Amino acid sequence: MNLTPVLVWFDTAERDLPWRRPEVSAWGILVSEVMLQQTPVVRVEPVWRQWIQRWPTPADLAAATGADAVRAWGKLGYPRRAMRLQACAQAIVDRFDGALPTDVDELLSLPGVGDYTARAVACFAFGQDVPVVDINVRRVLARAVGGESDAAPPSAKRDLPAATAALATVPRARRPRLSAALMELGALVCTARAPRCGQCPISADCAWLVAGAPADTVAPRKVQKYEGTDRQARGRLLDVLRGCDGAVPRAQLDLAWQRDPAQRDRALDSLLVDGLIEQTADGRFALAGEA
Repeated sequence: MNLTPVLVWFDTAERDLPWRRPEVSAWGILVSEVMLQQTPVVRVEPVWRQWIQRWPTPADLAAATGADAVRAWGKLGYPRRAMRLQACAQAIVDRFDGALPTDVDELLSLPGVGDYTARAVACFAFGQDVPVVDINVRRVLARAVGGESDAAPPSAKRDLPAATAALATVPRARRPRLSAALMELGALVCTARAPRCGQCPISADCAWLVAGAPADTVAPRKVQKYEGTDRQARGRLLDVLRGCDGAVPRAQLDLAWQRDPAQRDRALDSLLVDGLIEQTADGRFALAGEA
């Protein structure tokens, strides 16, 4: 399948996202990719702007504390990402003189940078011809090429060759942009629910549509609930500490999650284990670095 029509579509459909602008540094792109993991664009954009204004370079964030990073992370969720970004910034300063490495393997050596993020930075920040596969790309290729109703669970052995073959349908210089275009197509048109096939630039050649758009050819993904989970309890406890300067007594944290004391204790222990919070000698609690 020739994917050139996706590039033509992207020229007019591309969202004006701040991290896509030409003046944004590789560091800004890395921060955006970390923030966007399992988090919608609408929630990420204001926090990303604040971070880049406050910490425009890795050296700026490296000079901050983990507590600063967690507090600035706000309610994006999965706050360990904030700590990892701060550790990543420190590693960039210590090992790469403050400049993001361009090589995928060197990017992978940074704290908190996995295969997807390393490839995304190499592609979008440095224009390298490397496949970048997220859930949106997997869904587009599963339908358009594989004839499936949705994306199967991630598999590097399957996904990277499929993306590489898709990128090979356009000239090498256009491949980084095609990666971004496929993501956008999956996010805006080829959605998991109610895909807008009438707006799709490759609908005429889509294997799934040609097959009659069969339903449920792959097992549906499990939707993670949030209400009442340990993750929600952790968030409530962190909210208390983010809103305070310094340590607070245990009783103040107890008030933040009263529905299940055992769950609250479990959430508090996990925050300690993850290094997001610390306990003082007198038994109070604070964000890491503020005890």
